[in-house]
Amino acid sequence: MTQSVVVQVGQCGNQVGCRFWDLALREHAHVNKRGLYDEALSSFFRNVDLRKSDGGDCCVGGRIQHLKARAVLIDMEEGVVNGILQGPLREVFDSTQLLTDVSGSGNNWAVGHLTYGSAYREAIVNKLRKAAEHCDCLQCFFLIHSMGGGTGSGLGTRVLSLLEEEFPDVCRIVTAMYPSAEDDVITSPYNSVLAMRELTEHADCVLPVENQSLVDIVNKISVMSHGAKPGSVLRKDSTVTSGQGSLSPTEKPFDAMNNIVANLLLNITSSARFEGSLNMDLNEIAMNLVPFPRLHYLVPSLTPLYTLADVNIPTRRLRPSLPFVSWNQEGWKTGLCSVPPVGHSHSLLALANNTCVKPTFMELRDRFTKLYRKKAHLHHYLDVDGMEQSIFSESLSSLSELIDEYHQLDATKARLIPDAPRLSIAR
Repeated sequence: MTQSVVVQVGQCGNQVGCRFWDLALREHAHVNKRGLYDEALSSFFRNVDLRKSDGGDCCVGGRIQHLKARAVLIDMEEGVVNGILQGPLREVFDSTQLLTDVSGSGNNWAVGHLTYGSAYREAIVNKLRKAAEHCDCLQCFFLIHSMGGGTGSGLGTRVLSLLEEEFPDVCRIVTAMYPSAEDDVITSPYNSVLAMRELTEHADCVLPVENQSLVDIVNKISVMSHGAKPGSVLRKDSTVTSGQGSLSPTEKPFDAMNNIVANLLLNITSSARFEGSLNMDLNEIAMNLVPFPRLHYLVPSLTPLYTLADVNIPTRRLRPSLPFVSWNQEGWKTGLCSVPPVGHSHSLLALANNTCVKPTFMELRDRFTKLYRKKAHLHHYLDVDGMEQSIFSESLSSLSELIDEYHQLDATKARLIPDAPRLSIAR
């Protein structure tokens, strides 16, 4: 069995991470009825015996003692991390996994990436190495951060480059939260474009998640919950936004949105944690879905978002209507896991390397250009040691080149190349 380490950076990254660990514990408690530390638990949790002087890990197969998350928590403000340490998850982490400051990054990518990235480089590397040393077979780093803030976008992408330097052979999957067009952080277009250059160069896979999409999903489920038609009532605790049955007694702001992302991560890793008729290795995601190194932005889709109480109502079925590239008309990689998420009888996660991300990137480029053309707020970045204006132009060029690559793939839709005739075997 392999292990993975979750690295959560910034306010958003730690809030999503908090929901992930909460729901992961609920999922394992639902499956693991015997209280034994099994291989499924070992993929994301250590089993620590506090009675030992060295606090050593217990072997797989024994009783659960004290579970510790395979995680590193980083934030340049203390609020969210302190809230985690004072909440029901406080026993899952210890001080060796935490790194915080008090002043924050001021919504400035340069402060997070250059100032804090340089000041805390050694401390971050030590914590990452410590987490890796507790793994018998480290397979993947899951990095969670936002794109709009200073710590998430700046320090988050600095951590990504450190992961590539220190662990070049370990898969790096980034869950990046993209701000909406109405984001209240004025400089979020700068931060997002600067961060995207780093994601394009240093990540193996990026799962882009739009805040606006999460809001739309939450609103849709809310309408279904409160104004459902007769015969279409939702089953209790069956929505992807639900945190019922988890450790948190009260739901906090953004918990519903963060639960969606947490469920996404749980679904990605389910085949690596539980048995199934067709297991899928995490390394196979990049191997099968990333034909070109820069085009590694995978669009996640999750269903069902909820379960109807009346199981006799037919559900919608997926239809094979996607236009595939001409040189890979059967571009599917399938994994089947026998353990469904809590509250559901079944679940489907689809990851698509799709040109549909192009409009989002184009809109982001437009928002960046509107600010950059006027040089608005630029001085806040250029005042940071090591930050040069050329980094802005290079980041914009990197994004434009990425969009052009998607353009080129889109252009092939109109001129699909027929498959070469198959070789006939004489009899």
